[in-house]
Amino acid sequence: MEANINELITQVTDFIQNEAQTKTVVGEAFVLGEFTCIPVIRVGMGFGTGSGEGDDKSKNHGEGLAVGAGMGVEPIGFLASHGDQLQFVSTKTNKGLAAAFEKVPDLISSYLKSKETQQVT
Repeated sequence: MEANINELITQVTDFIQNEAQTKTVVGEAFVLGEFTCIPVIRVGMGFGTGSGEGDDKSKNHGEGLAVGAGMGVEPIGFLASHGDQLQFVSTKTNKGLAAAFEKVPDLISSYLKSKETQQVT
């Protein structure tokens, strides 16, 4: 086969290595007041390869080669340091202000339904 499957796999893994970095998804570490914050990501990936070759008795020739990869990257939080203290701060929170914002669509829906009921009566 003209194409080398090892070369294709190397190209795909090099691409993923370059792209699956925190700075690519959410940026570099930054300073916020007295805290140094380092973004943290979750990466999931899968690979698949295939190859084929052959001649049969009727002089037909066949070749095949495939390499595929999929990748998902998600920001999950920050490591925050202050002096000798280190803490993980999750971006997934259901407390405080974040929880209130999550309820806004339900509150608006309830409000609109109550207005419709008032207009009907």
